Amino acid sequence: MRLSLFLSVAALVGGPASAETLRDALAKAYQNNPTLTAQRAAQRANDENVPIARAGGRPTVSVSGGVNENLIRSGNNFTTPERLAQGNASVTLPLYQGGRVRNGVRAAEIRVDAGAANLRGVEASTFTDVVSAYNNVLRDEAIVSLNRQNVRVLETNLRASRDRFEVGDLTRTDVAQSEARLSLARAQLQTVQANLIASRENYVRLVGTAPDALEAPPPLPALPTAPDTAVEVALRDNPTLYAARRVREATDYDVRVARAGRLPQVGVTAGQNYLNYLGSLGAGTGLGVGQTGTSTAIGLSLSLPIFQGGLPAARIRQAQELRGQAIEQATAAERQVVATTRSAFAIWRSSQEVIKSAEAAVSANKLSLEGVRAENSVGTRTILDILNAEQELLNSQVTLVTARRDAYVAGFALLAAMGHAEADDLGLDGGPLYDPTTHYRAVRNSISDFNSGRRADPVAPGTTQIPAQDASVTRPLEPMLESDVDRTPALTTGVDRPRP
Repeated sequence: MRLSLFLSVAALVGGPASAETLRDALAKAYQNNPTLTAQRAAQRANDENVPIARAGGRPTVSVSGGVNENLIRSGNNFTTPERLAQGNASVTLPLYQGGRVRNGVRAAEIRVDAGAANLRGVEASTFTDVVSAYNNVLRDEAIVSLNRQNVRVLETNLRASRDRFEVGDLTRTDVAQSEARLSLARAQLQTVQANLIASRENYVRLVGTAPDALEAPPPLPALPTAPDTAVEVALRDNPTLYAARRVREATDYDVRVARAGRLPQVGVTAGQNYLNYLGSLGAGTGLGVGQTGTSTAIGLSLSLPIFQGGLPAARIRQAQELRGQAIEQATAAERQVVATTRSAFAIWRSSQEVIKSAEAAVSANKLSLEGVRAENSVGTRTILDILNAEQELLNSQVTLVTARRDAYVAGFALLAAMGHAEADDLGLDGGPLYDPTTHYRAVRNSISDFNSGRRADPVAPGTTQIPAQDASVTRPLEPMLESDVDRTPALTTGVDRPRP
């Protein structure tokens, strides 16, 4: 199933127009992420290897000219005239080069295809990073809200403990326990606020804008039910693995190019020469001597290497070893894809189970906390029991928030490993998608020596103008994470506690 389906649904059911959705973040990163724009430039440079390789089999045309003034002459003016102007134009056409050009062009074309696949892989990797950063901000905002809520609750507990201590209902130990727990909660709040700032700054780095009022991410499409199914798809569609296999194929042509260094080369050369002695030939002899001359030549050249100091053999051995390296790298890429796919599937599946357990734990801890508070009001539970119950509720809520983030990111990473999280799959808004074949089609048959292309200018904007991020929270907590435990004065102050 294409990701564009769930992203389109998100656009229809999303929040207010001012909120930013995951679709918006991905579209911004697609246009402005420097890693992605740099990879596009690298692919355009890779495209040029095809016309470079083809140029080796095309004719070359050259002209030369010059004027010589002989200042010192040892002979007469027929053998050494005073001045000589000459010009030459030649055309050289290679007929046979041992297959160097043909195989070089084929290797370059295959590498262009591999580069396009690498670009798709960088897109998927970038999108995975954006999805992770997006969910990290949502997770850390929720954790900051939970810890702020916890601090407020512990502040109320401390005030109640001090009030009860004043009337002799609690001991100094109870107050100290409340003070210690509140101090730890405040320290923990500072830590999670710093984590939120770091997550927001990482979002700015990837997307290029600040994360303002992020909406909840849309549901992911249906994922495979078994890791073997996911691996089967990944081995077929993963772009990085495809690129490694294509590079492995290209190295076979590299070996053929190296072998061409031991084969003969045949070419045709045609030239036109022009001479002008500028009136200095036979000057002073009274003889009418022609001062200009032309000649036309055409020839067939044959170059047969006999001995080159071991250079061709070294190049062949080098190309064969590089092919061996490419073969092993393709195997390594396959192993990496299998491991990444299985790991993402395992994390996604386990996170689903953690979510179920954490939701049950949150509900149970809310009930437990309310019961502990009620029991404390009648003297059967201590302040420490309340503090521990509050902490357990917070821990379970943080576990739930983290598990939801992990499940979503792992699910998207699984789609990316399967080759189904690229720009074509996402159906992004913001204009047409980048087509790497456009530049390739424009340059692959180029024969102009003066088509220098465009100057390299910045594409991705900087982020120095974006203000430093803070720990502000833009989303309210969902009902399950709200602290809706009964904390009425009767339960907080213990006014209903029986007196001795």
